[in-house]
Amino acid sequence: MKLILIIFIILKLFLNLRREFDKGDGMSPYFIFIGQFMKISEIVDAMQEPIVARNCFIVEINISRDNDVEIVIESEDGTVTLDDCVELSRVFEEKFDREKEDYSLTVCSAGLDQPFKVLKQYTRAVGTEVEALLKDGRKLRGILSGASEEGITLKYSAREAVEGKKRKELVEHEDSFPYGMLNAVYPWIELG
Repeated sequence: MKLILIIFIILKLFLNLRREFDKGDGMSPYFIFIGQFMKISEIVDAMQEPIVARNCFIVEINISRDNDVEIVIESEDGTVTLDDCVELSRVFEEKFDREKEDYSLTVCSAGLDQPFKVLKQYTRAVGTEVEALLKDGRKLRGILSGASEEGITLKYSAREAVEGKKRKELVEHEDSFPYGMLNAVYPWIELG
């Protein structure tokens, strides 16, 4: 039954494409362009050295189906400047021919409102305040006291019932969380 349904859907699709072709744009409805898309590994190989030379590191590289390339970087010791982005865009355009690859390019910083994605972001943030969203639904705000390949360590306070006390009291914790327990970790931004 499922096979018949699939065949019916495919036939209907081709009939609709045929009708569009008959309307007269001259393009065969059976022509499917399979373009050559850029590969993340090629971009990393080409851009790693220039990015490191600007004292930055790669956080993420995204390539859309339309070959829109986004390179997200972060500075080793400070903030990513507009000059960093402009220079890296120029280097990218020297290494990849826009006419051949047919791409659009965005080079940007990771942004303070974005979660950490690579270990280097976590290690840079050790000693700073972060917000951790756990898979069990908890949201913890505290000091990131450690980061490794396995996970993070967080110092935080939580209101808890203490034996012999009527009211909940603030209890200090320092717990480790493997990355598998985390949905996201954000830098904490104190708003005015």
